Amino acid sequence: MLPLRDNVPTRTFPIVTVGIIAVNVIVWIWEFTGTSVETDVIHYGYYPCKIDSPCLGPALQAQIPWYEEAFTSMFMHGGWQHIIFNMLFLWIFGNNVEDALGRVRFFLWYIAGGLAATVVQTFVTLHWGSAQDASIPNIGASGAIAAVLGAYFVLLPNARVLTAIFFILIFFQELPAVLFLGLWFVFQLWQGGFSIVQPQAGGGVAFFAHIGGFLFGVLTVRLVAIRRPLMPKY
Repeated sequence: MLPLRDNVPTRTFPIVTVGIIAVNVIVWIWEFTGTSVETDVIHYGYYPCKIDSPCLGPALQAQIPWYEEAFTSMFMHGGWQHIIFNMLFLWIFGNNVEDALGRVRFFLWYIAGGLAATVVQTFVTLHWGSAQDASIPNIGASGAIAAVLGAYFVLLPNARVLTAIFFILIFFQELPAVLFLGLWFVFQLWQGGFSIVQPQAGGGVAFFAHIGGFLFGVLTVRLVAIRRPLMPKY
């Protein structure tokens, strides 16, 4: 399922959401126009092994300490599909969460959500993964974006999301946000649990960063929101 738009307006232009998207795009351009993407990921991705595990292979080439990697990795991506999907989700759901939190508070909360996602993924990797698993660089904005999804789930469950559904053919259907985001979260739980049992089947996706980020959004958005978002148009 791929979201295309929602039916919730905003009070003002979502400058922070657009700014975060712009920074991610700029970093992606830097990744593929300079040295290879793989080289940049190795140097500036986040490695769980640096917390409490022997690092192996490419992790030994990382150029910055883990606490800087936790920030740089949030703005890096591994391919066109990775960044396009992440930025699409952020654009559709981030503007309304920004509207509820206010610009400065939304930016700080977004970063906190990304860090919370990193903490959860690190804990799972170090406790159930191997040293090799902990030496794989983690990159992408999806942990922070998952926090945005969790916040939207709480704030606007009755919004409707126009969704492209791929099942042999492509179908377009408006789904309630609570259903779309609920299904997304259940999929992360399923895939996350499966990746513990069969790590090689996870495809390198940090599912527990998604789970941690989403739960962070669900649990904290009411504490930081300064107003209710606008209601859906219909």
